[in-house]
Amino acid sequence: MIPAGFLQELLTRVDIVDVVGRHVELKRGGANFMGLCPFHGEKSPSFSVSPSKQFYYCFGCGASGDAIRFLSEHLGLSFVEAVRDLAQGAGLTVPEEQVSPDERQRRDKLRERRLSLGDVLERAADFYRSQLKVQPRAIDYLKRRGLTGAVAARFGLGFAPPGWRTLAGVFPNYDDPLLEEAGLVRRRGGDEAATAVRPRDAEEGAPAEAAADRARYDWFRDRVMFPIRGVDGKVIGFGGRVLDDSKPKYINSPETPLFSKGRELYGLFEARQALRDKGHALVVEGYMDVVALAQSGFPNAVATLGTACTADHVQKLFRFTDSVVFSFDGDAAGRRAAGRALEASLPHATDLRSVKFLFLPTEHDPDSFVRELGPAAFEQQVAQAVPLSRQLIEQASHDADLGSAEGRARMLAQARPLWTALPDGALKRQLLPELARTAQMEPADLSSLWGQQLAARATASAGGQGPLRLLRRGAIRVRPAGPADIAVRLLLQHADWWDHLTPDDQQLLHDIGGTHGEIVRWLEGQLMEHGSTTWSAINDAIEGMPWVEDARAWVRAGLGDEGFGMPELQQALGMLMQEVLKQEADAIIAAEPGAEELLRYREILEQIKLIKTSRGAKTA
Repeated sequence: MIPAGFLQELLTRVDIVDVVGRHVELKRGGANFMGLCPFHGEKSPSFSVSPSKQFYYCFGCGASGDAIRFLSEHLGLSFVEAVRDLAQGAGLTVPEEQVSPDERQRRDKLRERRLSLGDVLERAADFYRSQLKVQPRAIDYLKRRGLTGAVAARFGLGFAPPGWRTLAGVFPNYDDPLLEEAGLVRRRGGDEAATAVRPRDAEEGAPAEAAADRARYDWFRDRVMFPIRGVDGKVIGFGGRVLDDSKPKYINSPETPLFSKGRELYGLFEARQALRDKGHALVVEGYMDVVALAQSGFPNAVATLGTACTADHVQKLFRFTDSVVFSFDGDAAGRRAAGRALEASLPHATDLRSVKFLFLPTEHDPDSFVRELGPAAFEQQVAQAVPLSRQLIEQASHDADLGSAEGRARMLAQARPLWTALPDGALKRQLLPELARTAQMEPADLSSLWGQQLAARATASAGGQGPLRLLRRGAIRVRPAGPADIAVRLLLQHADWWDHLTPDDQQLLHDIGGTHGEIVRWLEGQLMEHGSTTWSAINDAIEGMPWVEDARAWVRAGLGDEGFGMPELQQALGMLMQEVLKQEADAIIAAEPGAEELLRYREILEQIKLIKTSRGAKTA
């Protein structure tokens, strides 16, 4: 973890006016600086930055915080990423937790490799941009799609020439393994030699026989290039689209230490301000849709990268906006994609967030719809998008005959895991009666039915895994898990919560010791190296760790935790702190305390009382 003392030193070494001023035009207004708020659309400055307090505040939307908070909120960085960004500018080195020399060496090598990969990708992006200017075919293609030079420049579009080894002119050491690791160059092998040649490559003097003899070749050839940027604006990968109807239409960079399709969204860097101005994110399926929509007045569009929408995608979007609209084709494939997006969104659909689904006519994608029917018609489609609650019921009703008891039972069976995935709140509670009405049942009967099923599953789980559970209302009574079990379990399930804990809470978790402490230290290391991740990814990464079975057992024991949020984690931490304080108090009493020790004893009792009040934590 990052020590609190270092954070305090860092904030004294940076000037928040300089930090904010790199992103917002500020003008002095009395003792403070004023500018247009970057967190909501406004025409008159209401965003105040105080050099004396090293604090920002918006009188319009209430956004506030220090330099770390500003970078986190404005750039979508995690807490650790924001600290590292500031520390680098201040000439400080972020201290790390105590790790072995081998582990520190491994991390240093990984950072160096990432920096090297980033440099390679930036050079390639510069080359592709320069090639677009001298390729009439590519320029004509973009003009036919209605794109101007301004929007092409904004997204950094480029062109990969058709030759097999054009990057050899950019990188003198074409055999450098970094080119392959960055996904720019591939090594031919097996049947790939026979399938890699496209007609235009042969036209450019690279016949199949000659090309097959070459061991390495450019992965992107004869394609319009779409650089994929991280939230910091640096190129982390590419997407390439053909100029005709040949297949595959799109290809992407492979998975690298910098790029993961399941986490990144095309256009998110360019759309950051528009997400706040428009009030919502518009998620589409293709790079060209994003660029074309930006051209037509929808700069808040982003796209998944040739993969289904994931929970990581949704989580990243909600760092920038509280409203997301998914746009899909109206065909069967679009409906399946919507189903996956719904499942990814459900755990994040709190009462203050909005998720909607837009289905275009089967003959249109967003680009063609806007070009044929105009921006106003598309805006109307967005306004009429289906809310998550209705989409959940529609998805649950798929292939279910609601005119029969059997069909309604099928609908409920399909609805239950979707409904369970929602966080506890008004939306989830309102949906239960709606599902009951659709099934022609009384809400109390449905609640009782699902409560009984939950209790039966909990009984089976407890019989095999041991009583490591915190069961909520309506469930059977078993011995509850300890606060350390609950805290670690919730962090494994929701690793992104780590960055929202105070330094004191993080230190408390580090000090637990035993298996709990080992897992906490490992998890923080993963977050520092790879950023926020999902339980699915963590589950794969912990394979082979000495505590893997403990971690998996605690998560399996989390049946019924679907409605848990940060308040439950804070409550568990409060109970854990009470345990620590109670042990100290017991030790004082057992040692025949003097006046000074008794004073400390009374302080501990006051601390415990304060924790109960502030965190709602019961006595452990």
